Amino acid sequence: SASPGGEPAFQVVGTVSASAKQAEESFLLEQYESPTRDELLERMLECDVVVYNISETASQQQVEEASWALTALQAEMENFKSQKLFILVSTVMTWAMTKPQNPDETDVVLSEEEYIRRRPHISFRRHHNLEKLVLKLHGGSQLKGYVVASGLQYGKGENLFHYFFKVSWLMQFPKVPVFGQGTNYIPMIHVNDLGGVIQNIIEVKPKLKSKYILAVDDSKNTLEEIVKMISYTLGSGDVNILPQEEAITMKFPLFQPEELQFLSIDLRLDTFMIKDIFTLNWTSEAGMVENMRSIVKEYKDTRQLLPIRLCIVGPPAVGKTTVAEKLCSHYQIHHITIKEVIEEKITQLETVDSDDADLVSEEVSAAAQKKLETLNKSMEMNAGRLADHLVFDILQDKLHSKPCSNQGFVLDGFPKTYEQASMIFTEEVTENDDVSLKTPVYNKKITPEHVFVLNASDDFLKERAQGLPQSVAEELGYTQEEFTARLSRYRERSQNDSEVVKSLRWWAPKNYGLSPEELEVESRHKEEGRRLKLAAEAAEKKRRNEAALAAMAAQYEEWQNNLSEVRRQEEELLEARCLPLRNYLMKYVMPSLSEAMLECSKIKPEDPVDFLAEHLLSNNQEEQH
Repeated sequence: SASPGGEPAFQVVGTVSASAKQAEESFLLEQYESPTRDELLERMLECDVVVYNISETASQQQVEEASWALTALQAEMENFKSQKLFILVSTVMTWAMTKPQNPDETDVVLSEEEYIRRRPHISFRRHHNLEKLVLKLHGGSQLKGYVVASGLQYGKGENLFHYFFKVSWLMQFPKVPVFGQGTNYIPMIHVNDLGGVIQNIIEVKPKLKSKYILAVDDSKNTLEEIVKMISYTLGSGDVNILPQEEAITMKFPLFQPEELQFLSIDLRLDTFMIKDIFTLNWTSEAGMVENMRSIVKEYKDTRQLLPIRLCIVGPPAVGKTTVAEKLCSHYQIHHITIKEVIEEKITQLETVDSDDADLVSEEVSAAAQKKLETLNKSMEMNAGRLADHLVFDILQDKLHSKPCSNQGFVLDGFPKTYEQASMIFTEEVTENDDVSLKTPVYNKKITPEHVFVLNASDDFLKERAQGLPQSVAEELGYTQEEFTARLSRYRERSQNDSEVVKSLRWWAPKNYGLSPEELEVESRHKEEGRRLKLAAEAAEKKRRNEAALAAMAAQYEEWQNNLSEVRRQEEELLEARCLPLRNYLMKYVMPSLSEAMLECSKIKPEDPVDFLAEHLLSNNQEEQH
């Protein structure tokens, strides 16, 4: 919202949801992530308006936190310098069990004035109790309260309805599932319009007689009608009614139980406040079904689900199909070849022609039969080839198909000339168009945004074609005579066609990526690869350890052998050195010592050592004389 001077009407501060933490919201002056209650209260006291949103969850924690915020603000009312507003954004689930005043009446529309009679869904009783606490705030006090009972929200990321948009966009199933009977009426509102309601409460609060506002659009659509329109706009257009239990009992649950509670609501509500008092610049007053095309555009822009349209051209055997397949695999887009498109169209027409009359109308069957006859006649007259204008029509139909419009495509080797490209992609000039414009007007929905021009030398291409098995070469038209003629035609066309966009770069994939099932398979493959890698590393480590131990054992054995040899040599050396001393002792010392010891053993003196010493000394002196 902007003031008359162009400046923002409000300065917005606050917390954001977990899913929005990564987004940089330009309208936020300050953003708080997981503040403590003291920090949150401090910020709320600085604000003139406190908006608390509990509309998108049955979580007890969020309702308790909102109750705490209300109580904390009430405790600080005496210190307010001016009156503050507390706006509780609640949910129409607090009306879910409300019965009509006359039980015999059917198709009753409940009005906003009946809010006193509202009865909540069993899981939303706390929401109902908190609504009553807000409504009890006195209008004359420093804290004034309003309750906004929001319909189920859509727009931008699509919230609760995202699954239906995703399945339709991906075209995973022939029919989009509707869980439950689908006959229940769902009160709804676009998130932009909900924001407009809150803004109006702030700006026109003196005029408001009621403090309870129903925020719903004018739609009165059933769940089946909503899903069918989503499917029609993004996917096949068909729906499949399934038991509600299937949504939560699958291996990968599609919805949480509380989300199914929202989608099971069956209410038709009418509001006079936002119609008679508020001035809303509606984004979707008539509801999602009536505004589905603009809602789908928002959905694609918000989630960056933008189609990637590419074209690959080049001489024969240069590798166009290989590159196209790699691009299609990386970006999860569709591979378009002229041959396959024509075969698919003929098969489709034959299937329509052979279907039971109960399944296909006479008009559709007759149109299919006429188209099939036209194609067959053209091929008979042109040696099995279709006339160019028929090929162009079939290709345009394919490029306009939902899969190509949603995800994108890679055109493989076609168109071959600039004239063909002009016939396929140029818009027809209408009476209102300026015919003097020199630049052609292209159909942006099907015209490739980027063209890959592959090239190689003639020698390389011929060598590559000659390297193919004979059967493959015949199937592709790459026999020597055919290939030389095709290559010559391409080189001639390339000289004449200079209007080629040369672009080569990588983009971030604009897709949902892998499904839960595919992610599980990929995870298993990665886990198996990781396990094999760890096993190989462990085996290699064991082998290295064993080799190291063997080397150490060999070294130890060699060291032991060397040590034994050293000891043997030392012993021999010591033995050789001791021999002279041993001979001397045996000749001169041992006889005297033996005699002394024999004498000692006979006499048995008190001190044998002293006796031996004196005996040896006396014998030594006698020998000297």
